[in-house]
Amino acid sequence: MGLFILRRLGMMLLTALCLTFIVFLLTNLYPNLEKLAKTAGNQRMSDEQVTSWLLTRGYLQPTVVKYGEWLGVLPGFTYTAEDGTVTGRCIGQGVSAEDAPSFCGVLQGNWGYSTVFKDDVGPIVGKRLALTGKLMFWVMIIMVPMALVVGVLAGMREGSKTDRSLSTFSIVTTATPEYVSGVILIAVFASSAVGLKWFKGTAASAMDNITFENFTLPVLTIALYGMGYIARMTRASMTEVMTAQYIRTARLKGVKFSNIVMKHALRNALIAPFTVIMLQFPYLLNGVVIVETLFNYKGFGWTLVQAAGNNDIELLLGVSVVSVFVVLLTQLISDIGYVYLNPRIRVS
Repeated sequence: MGLFILRRLGMMLLTALCLTFIVFLLTNLYPNLEKLAKTAGNQRMSDEQVTSWLLTRGYLQPTVVKYGEWLGVLPGFTYTAEDGTVTGRCIGQGVSAEDAPSFCGVLQGNWGYSTVFKDDVGPIVGKRLALTGKLMFWVMIIMVPMALVVGVLAGMREGSKTDRSLSTFSIVTTATPEYVSGVILIAVFASSAVGLKWFKGTAASAMDNITFENFTLPVLTIALYGMGYIARMTRASMTEVMTAQYIRTARLKGVKFSNIVMKHALRNALIAPFTVIMLQFPYLLNGVVIVETLFNYKGFGWTLVQAAGNNDIELLLGVSVVSVFVVLLTQLISDIGYVYLNPRIRVS
């Protein structure tokens, strides 16, 4: 198991390097850099002024060199002006050229500076990720138990009215995008025009104080969309287990149906859904982008939209690094958990 984890960690590192380099390459295309220069300087800058602005800040270096500097494995860029003033990536406010470190990338904890929020990227990503973490926590608390209950009840008796009703419900929730279900929930339960203004709070206020009124709708919007996948997988797995030979043997011996489901079928039926549950985290990151923007909840997804919409390259790279890390980590946990849940699997 230890060797398996080490191999997976090595693969995760290689995958993370490849994905972050692709994002770095796309965000550092010249049109994006030109837009960044005009945003930071003047929209009426000439081509010569744009080139000079990018040159003095190291943006015109080869992409591999810039990526190494951003990552922190190559010395940071420095530029010496005609008057002798030295500027560079590692030279910031209160740090002279003599005292500046040679390496100042992601590995050293320097994630860059956000042009939108006028602050370091690291604290911004940490704060917004914590807000999204609260949202995802409550989504999982509601989504996973509901999905498992629906899937187990549907798979216990294949083809029954309960199975057809719950399966239809799962398909409808999965087929309805978050931006549609979110608008419907707002119109029905939070709009004064309909008359069911049960949730008077706004998701923006939930950033400081989470209450039932201001946090229920965004949580339900994400949970309803994600639970369909888990419920359908649980139902399919439960249906397969209930037709197994050992289940038939237990029923012929006169074992109570409830005991068959709880003691014999349920654990084996939950092996496949476990993987689907862990894979929900990457999907939740995508759903969070839509829901946080819709409900004006300024978390991780909202930050991604702001960074992409305002060409904030450093912040966009920081968000991408966190997204890649979350996806790879959840997949590693999924693989390890699958081995422990299914004793028939052995890691060579």
